Amino acid sequence: MSRPSSKWTDLAKPLSPPVLEVIEQLGFEKMTPVQAATIPLLLSYKDVAAEAVTGSGKTLAFVVPLVELLLKRQRDSAWKKAEVGAIMVSPTRELATQISDVLGEFLAHEELGKFSQKLLIGGNSVEDDVSGIVREGATVLVATPGRLKDLFERKGDLNMASRVKSLELLVLDEADRLLDLGFETTINTILGYLPRQRRTGLFSATQTKEVRDLMRAGLRNPVLVSVKEKAAVSTPKLLQNYYVIVEPQFKLAVLLDFIRKQELKKAMIFFPTCACVEYWGVALAELMRPMKVLALHGKMKAQRNRILTDFRESETALLLCTDVLARGVDIPEVDWVLQWDPPSNASAFVHRVGRTARQGQEGNALIMLLPTEDAYVEFLTRNQKVALKKVSFEVSEKKLTKTLNVLHRLQKSDRGVFDKANRAFVSHVQAYSKHECNLILRLKDLDLGKVATSYGLLQLPRMPEMKDHFKQSFKGPADPVDCNKLAYKDKQKQASYDNKVKIYEETGEWKSKNKLLKKKTVPWEQAKQEREDRKEIRKKRREAKQKRKAAVEAGELEVVKKKKAKFSREELEELANDIRALKRCKKKKITREECDEELGIGASELEDSD
Repeated sequence: MSRPSSKWTDLAKPLSPPVLEVIEQLGFEKMTPVQAATIPLLLSYKDVAAEAVTGSGKTLAFVVPLVELLLKRQRDSAWKKAEVGAIMVSPTRELATQISDVLGEFLAHEELGKFSQKLLIGGNSVEDDVSGIVREGATVLVATPGRLKDLFERKGDLNMASRVKSLELLVLDEADRLLDLGFETTINTILGYLPRQRRTGLFSATQTKEVRDLMRAGLRNPVLVSVKEKAAVSTPKLLQNYYVIVEPQFKLAVLLDFIRKQELKKAMIFFPTCACVEYWGVALAELMRPMKVLALHGKMKAQRNRILTDFRESETALLLCTDVLARGVDIPEVDWVLQWDPPSNASAFVHRVGRTARQGQEGNALIMLLPTEDAYVEFLTRNQKVALKKVSFEVSEKKLTKTLNVLHRLQKSDRGVFDKANRAFVSHVQAYSKHECNLILRLKDLDLGKVATSYGLLQLPRMPEMKDHFKQSFKGPADPVDCNKLAYKDKQKQASYDNKVKIYEETGEWKSKNKLLKKKTVPWEQAKQEREDRKEIRKKRREAKQKRKAAVEAGELEVVKKKKAKFSREELEELANDIRALKRCKKKKITREECDEELGIGASELEDSD
């Protein structure tokens, strides 16, 4: 079977001149394999489920046919202001914004300017979105699932369901990620509002069971397209993957040494949690001066787009992030992707490293592993078909001490940084205990004293996982620090802290947000096991209930209805009076004797009860 031509002008259904002009302006001379395979199918009004490695050009693979389908319908009958012709759903606001930007390049063309788009994502006002659609209309909606579902379910003058009756194309981008983030119910709700006579494109980097279930629910006889650049490797062809084995306490020192020696211009560093990004954003900004250091994670709201734009426009910068940026986001000239820790699941590794080596460019990735994690390399090779090369870096105790001194000084100068460091470390331990690959990456194998050293902590935090022997491997500041006397640079925070200390000195109780912290802490692993046990109990109850129901329906079990107890009005009033008396007694409004009298409990009755 011959491979489809990679020239944009060689498609069986020719592209319109304005579309070809925009493609040429964007600098895409040839189609990528996923584009060559997918575009003709969507233009032929077929449903498509496409699987392709990250960075393979999936966005143009659905934006180009989308614009063509809108143009074809426009020639037959013009789009009305109240009609939506296409919807593109994306898992994150960053990816949705990126898709909107690509589509905007096409709609900026004079002949395509008759079409309009609306970006519907969290962080923007819902009322503004509604008024914008009602007032101006939108031929194309680019949305995150939650916001789109809200608009469909919204009452009033919007009536989104009526606007999508002429829908030509629905695109579900990064479908596997949509389902990973728990949007399955939301997507099914959205599908319920859309017309059956539509085309659907489903794009993902991996075909999971959940994606296949979604294909059955949302696509009609889809054509399956699977495009991989190399049969034995699931990452981009021009990507070089490396790993380094490093002792826990040297991890930060090795990372800094690597960045400086490689003279990295633009790199992304992935951390396991939002708290880690918060802390290292402050710490690395100090350690990497004068290099620009930016931090972005999923709990940020309005500033996320600003930070991402700043990184895109910077010639030299480090972007610290969580897996919120692991999928689909296209950032030009990222030459290295660094990973502080193995990601929570193996597939996330492929998506993280896919932020570099995009669109035919070369790229590199490095993951930092501890000596206890060396088996993770073979696991990735077998599980994700990723080939990694080993590199070695050594740093002296002198460099480690110098680095730790900077972190200790930062925390001493501002209690806010001290708090961030401790939250980051605790969240790191929590994330590690929940790792999908917990047979290889086991929390009990970690020397938490050395890990705490790498975070530059002033002291070991109190937590159930922190055993006494970790104190021996922990390297804190040379001179002991009384952490209770550390002050916040933020005067408001310092005033709040002083108030808590005052209450503690008076009552012996430490308050947080005016609530006493009385809950006993338990190890993460124990808490996780308890949750699993509760799930198992609920599952068994459901199964038992279903068995009883089936037995009743089969006539094998007779239903015995419980008779409801009947009380007279007088009895109910007497019960209400007794309850009121008990409440007054509890509040010490009446004595115990008076309460007994109102309840009708005499001395003789008490003697008889003895």
